Amino acid sequence: MKHVTYIHEHLNWTEWQWSDKKLLPLVSRVRILQGHLLGKLLTLGFDLNVEAQLDAVTLEIIKTSEIEGETLNDEQVRSSVARHLGLNNASMPTNTRDHPRFCVTAI
Repeated sequence: MKHVTYIHEHLNWTEWQWSDKKLLPLVSRVRILQGHLLGKLLTLGFDLNVEAQLDAVTLEIIKTSEIEGETLNDEQVRSSVARHLGLNNASMPTNTRDHPRFCVTAI
């Protein structure tokens, strides 16, 4: 297993500095690769904005229910949210409605 050295383990960690000359090429390369990946996803038909909205709403519902002491099935919540967003959710599990509070009424 590779040992990871954390920043606070360095003797001069409070004098930490970075070099724009070293970082900018790396950050630029990551942004280019990110653009390629996003482009490929879009050509495959992924609507990233809708996917992000689906993930955010699903997570919000699940976390809110946990605060209230209830546990919901992640896949069922995602399926219900997808249906309310008008997404094709054929690959998602169907909502059994076994849980009395499991119903997304407003998004």
